[in-house]
Amino acid sequence: MSETALKAPGVSAPSGDANRWKALVFIALAQLMVVLDATIVNIALPSAQQDLGISEGNKQWVVTAYALAFGGLLLFGGRIADLWGRKRAFVLGLAGFAAASALGGAATTGALMFGARALQGVFGALLAPAALSLLAVMFTDAKERAKAFGIYGAIAGGGGAVGLILGGFLTEYLDWRWTFFVNVPFAVVAAAGAYFVIREPEGGRNRNPLDIPGVLLSTLGLVALVYGFTRAESDGWGDAVTVSMFVASAVLLIAFVAVEAKVKAPLLPLRVVTDRNRGGIYLSLGLAIIGMFGLFLFLTYYLQIVKGYSPVKTGFAFLPMVVGMITGSTQIGTRLMTRVPARLLMGPGFLVAAVGMLLLTQLEIDSSYGALLLPAMVLLGLGMGTAFMPAMSLSTQGVEPRDAGVASAMVNTSQQVGGAIGTALLNTIAASATTSYIKDHIAGAAAKPQQDLVKLQGMVHGYSTAIWFAVGILVLSALIVFTFVNAGRPGAAPVASGEGVEDEVPVPVIAH
Repeated sequence: MSETALKAPGVSAPSGDANRWKALVFIALAQLMVVLDATIVNIALPSAQQDLGISEGNKQWVVTAYALAFGGLLLFGGRIADLWGRKRAFVLGLAGFAAASALGGAATTGALMFGARALQGVFGALLAPAALSLLAVMFTDAKERAKAFGIYGAIAGGGGAVGLILGGFLTEYLDWRWTFFVNVPFAVVAAAGAYFVIREPEGGRNRNPLDIPGVLLSTLGLVALVYGFTRAESDGWGDAVTVSMFVASAVLLIAFVAVEAKVKAPLLPLRVVTDRNRGGIYLSLGLAIIGMFGLFLFLTYYLQIVKGYSPVKTGFAFLPMVVGMITGSTQIGTRLMTRVPARLLMGPGFLVAAVGMLLLTQLEIDSSYGALLLPAMVLLGLGMGTAFMPAMSLSTQGVEPRDAGVASAMVNTSQQVGGAIGTALLNTIAASATTSYIKDHIAGAAAKPQQDLVKLQGMVHGYSTAIWFAVGILVLSALIVFTFVNAGRPGAAPVASGEGVEDEVPVPVIAH
């Protein structure tokens, strides 16, 4: 049995790494940097576009290049972490991310900027699963693990909103380039700390040869899927390239599953995803992220364009959601995780978030921040924080230690793909609702101020229409949890390692 096999509940883990809490600081710092990067660049995008002469048609590549590389290579990154060792993959990922960020900050052309963003995605895909599986193998006591993942979960959930605040400050008071340069000190501190502090337990490596056909099929299939959705957003769902991307993605991913079922050492052992608890968690989390990502985008535009908030004020407007997430994750999730079955935290968590989303369907041009947006954001944060916590902790339940990296990568993949789908799907719904609203109402507006008002009303109508879909998606996430996730309390039974592990209800080795 490997050193990562866990003790019975209530027994402290003498094999737990003495430096594990210090290690958590550096792992959390790296996670914050990766999550920040998903939103920090959004606020800087208009300034960067102007400076570098990036056309309107090409500006999406600043976001898409990162999402494609990150989403497409996550499974490969998780497998590399299992093969090389998580600490090595983590430090290398950080060094590469810092170099790519410096390149992005120094970019003089649009092409250089797109290349730097793609490189950030490549190293992020190596870094993220390594960070998660490191926590999985370092925290071996159930109560400690709940605490560690509460902190980690709060950062994973709230980091995006912190990115909006930091992006606003850097863009408004310094220069858009600092939204890239700011990653360098983060990465250097995290890499140096990890190098000296992290001691990876022995025995958790997966030394099987790399499954090259699996790597190619999964990477190309995920890239085609993510690109199909981003293309749909800009060119429409009926566009020939959009349709061909979805068809190619389906063919490649079906071929990937067929290959994984046959090869001796698969990139993604199917046992990782066919377990009903893990399958339910990956699916419900991916769907919940679809709802969340669209919301970040709509509220950013609503606050800046409709309400006239500055970038900094917009970032601060998201703070109640961050506080809600931290509270849900560290106070509710962590305290109840070892006492209540996971589905009784995740299901109600998604439903509370759905109620917050439901409030936002009432958005009007003159909606009050204090009366509508504030309570909605608090409910969203509380619900998501409470649900993310057990989702992360159960996402590698029963997985053998050698599969921890790949199981961690699956959670990241469901989030990345969910994010890409959410942005494209909800944006498209909002845009078509806005267009039809303006078409129906513009005739009655004679003067320019009235026409401008109709356009703003159309925009807000589009947002509230798309938010109704997000409500439905969150309710569906809760239903999936109640239907599929039947695991007991994390920490309720010892974990086994090796063959037959899938038939038990063990303590999870946790990953995000």
